[in-house]
Amino acid sequence: MSNHLKIGNRGEWLAGKWLEKKGYIIVARNWRYKHLEIDLIANYNNMLHFIEVKTRSSNKYGGPELSVNWKKMLRLKRAANYYLLANPGNAWIQFDIVAITMHASKPPTLELFADI
Repeated sequence: MSNHLKIGNRGEWLAGKWLEKKGYIIVARNWRYKHLEIDLIANYNNMLHFIEVKTRSSNKYGGPELSVNWKKMLRLKRAANYYLLANPGNAWIQFDIVAITMHASKPPTLELFADI
């Protein structure tokens, strides 16, 4: 497995554990429909959260959240629509980003961008 895939997988695992500590209930990880994917789906405060996790090994080119462009958001929204069709009954939804920066000499930095 290439290094960037290892970093991404580690970031998704860390994000899930971090959100669970904050009270989120993880419903699905890496949910897929055809070519679309949602990294994390979670319940929190009577709302269903569709969460994109972005992990980088440094902030040399800006924070990880900056890599979520309009195309990625469009794919995330499309995937969420398919998820909601397959799993009806969620009145409120929200899209979030968890940005993770890995550091060589200290613990990773995790940041939640809610309701993007």
